Amino acid sequence: MPTIVYLDTLPAQNGLDILHSQSKVEILKINSSDNEQKCMSILQKADAYQVGAARDEVPKFLQVSKQFLSKLPNLIVVSSSGAGYDTIDVEACTDAGVLVVNQTGGNAEGVAEHAVGMILNLFKRIGECDHALRRGWNEPRVSLMGKDLLNKNVGIIGLGNTGGRVAEICKVAFNCNILAYDPYLSEETFKKKHASKTELDILLSESDVVSVHIPLNKETNNMINKDWFKKMKKGSYFVTTSRGSIHNEDDLYDTLIQGHLAGAGLDVWEFEPPPSTHKLLKLENVIASPHTAGITRDSRNKMSEFVATQLLDIFDGKDPPRPVNSEVLGIFREKFKKI
Repeated sequence: MPTIVYLDTLPAQNGLDILHSQSKVEILKINSSDNEQKCMSILQKADAYQVGAARDEVPKFLQVSKQFLSKLPNLIVVSSSGAGYDTIDVEACTDAGVLVVNQTGGNAEGVAEHAVGMILNLFKRIGECDHALRRGWNEPRVSLMGKDLLNKNVGIIGLGNTGGRVAEICKVAFNCNILAYDPYLSEETFKKKHASKTELDILLSESDVVSVHIPLNKETNNMINKDWFKKMKKGSYFVTTSRGSIHNEDDLYDTLIQGHLAGAGLDVWEFEPPPSTHKLLKLENVIASPHTAGITRDSRNKMSEFVATQLLDIFDGKDPPRPVNSEVLGIFREKFKKI
């Protein structure tokens, strides 16, 4: 009987209920509060390892690295609880012939709504108004004049499940012109998602707001830096609900205090949660949240269901609906036959 080992919990209880309601796969739990020896002794039995997606919530020794994989030669599947997979070295898994799956799309609605909420907040200067009133304010209302989102250019970096939903909301609700950059999608997909396929430099220079929806990997680490920010339209806004470390926080701060950007909405940080002394949190034209865009009841239930059903489908001989490294599927199938 195949064995699934999960760390701590799933995004919601419904996923655990699904896993424990069947008898085809053994389900074991490890706790991040336990010592390494105890956790690894249980993981030795694992055919699949279910791990959280946020690197600050998973102990280093339980993150999937080359060294971790070397201790678990029987492991054939690693599953991330979210759309991201910061706790998993996908390249090391591929080299080891281990299949990686995620739950992309599970929290797309929650993250997309959060991103659009941040965009509206920035355009209407709601955060700045809130700060002004709380400290005491008696100035002309025009000093806090905002902008309408209607008919503006919205730039979207990464037009997947979440970016595509942001495009749809902005297009349908506000008749925005959607400029999108995603080198991995076809022209037809751009059309279906209400977006114009746009070169990155043009998108940055013409967008009134840029919203980021890409994974963190070697290609995107520190991708958004001072050169990137300088190319953005003067007076525009920057919003990210993707992953910390994709944008350079020091470069963003410098760009904001120089007045080139009008503001920023940040849900993700290099270190999470960021300290209250973080310099970006001192700027009134920055609105912030602690990586909670996808933390809604609906999203957590959907992701938890995705986790459970995908793992059970895999061990029922079906192809995974959300593979990250699909190039190892052939190797995975051969390993699966031996179980």
